[in-house]
Amino acid sequence: MVPGKRDRATAGIVLVIRASGHFIAFSLDTLRGLARRPFQVREFIQQAWFISSVSILPAALVAIPFGAVIALQLGSLVRQLGAQSFTGAASVLAVVREAGPIVTALIIAGAGGSAICADLGARKIREELDAMQVLGIDPIQRLVVPRVVAAMLVAVLLNGVVSVVGVSGGYLFNVVLQDGTPGAYLASFQALGQLPDLIVGEIKALLFGAAAALVASYKGMNAKGGPKGVGDAVNQSVVITFMLLFALNFVVTALYFQLVPQKGS
Repeated sequence: MVPGKRDRATAGIVLVIRASGHFIAFSLDTLRGLARRPFQVREFIQQAWFISSVSILPAALVAIPFGAVIALQLGSLVRQLGAQSFTGAASVLAVVREAGPIVTALIIAGAGGSAICADLGARKIREELDAMQVLGIDPIQRLVVPRVVAAMLVAVLLNGVVSVVGVSGGYLFNVVLQDGTPGAYLASFQALGQLPDLIVGEIKALLFGAAAALVASYKGMNAKGGPKGVGDAVNQSVVITFMLLFALNFVVTALYFQLVPQKGS
């Protein structure tokens, strides 16, 4: 590697490490803000309503093909293996443990997170955040904390909706298109599924919602360069959130399989 390219690569690595450190410090400040009073109840309700209103319909519509594709793919696979009786267990567990939280997080990051980033970015370039600090108001405690808590709550509730819709779609496609047996579809899930499967799905949704809101808030509060800078911050927040979500999903799933014994194994 030539010296110029080496220097640029080093500068890029240093920039990424510095940005990661700032984001971690921002997340810790938000965590401390959760314990501070007063909690902005009105802001929390408004943000929860807004995030749910822009997320619930797209999430439900995306969950239907997700559940259908999973049911079709797994149905064909288990038929080749001669294990048709386990189609329901494989499909439902895939939706509840993996597809549901991921769909929820992607929708919240793409719809709610982008709106949060744009709102805070607009406040930043209008110098509203600086004015709040001059008045002795902490922008993180006043604006970020309610949005993060709202995103976490909506993610948990929306994950339940996505899971129900996805499982229903998978059930319908398995029974109608693949001539599956309704009783066997449900019985196989009861044989292999367990309560921790549902709990880990909700934990994933909680973490994913927090990550999406934190990244969106951080990028919005650090937007620069006028309206174009706000647009760039929104794009960056969505991309970074997607990358972070898949990394978090891998870590949580690996820990789950290490700590929770699987039923029937």
